[in-house]
Amino acid sequence: MRYSVSHQKLKLILAAHGLAVGDAGGIDALLGGKDGYYWYGTLRDLCPPGKTITWDNQYEMVNDIQAHENATAAEDEMKPQVPSAANIAALSKLLGDPN
Repeated sequence: MRYSVSHQKLKLILAAHGLAVGDAGGIDALLGGKDGYYWYGTLRDLCPPGKTITWDNQYEMVNDIQAHENATAAEDEMKPQVPSAANIAALSKLLGDPN
């Protein structure tokens, strides 16, 4: 399965679930619970406005997200976070592209 993310797609996902950008609790729940809002912000930071990032499979998607997290954490001299299995499952469900 292919996956993709763009700022537009993220806006559409939130709108489809009746959520606003600042609804941290709602986004947490949508994206797998704890730290869901954090990973939403990571995706927005990863993808340049007006562009779409695509991945051929879940493995590539998760690795790309984690690589971005590792790089930004290093810049901030912080320990990188790791998405939980629930975060990955939610992201995969929401970012999957229909065939």
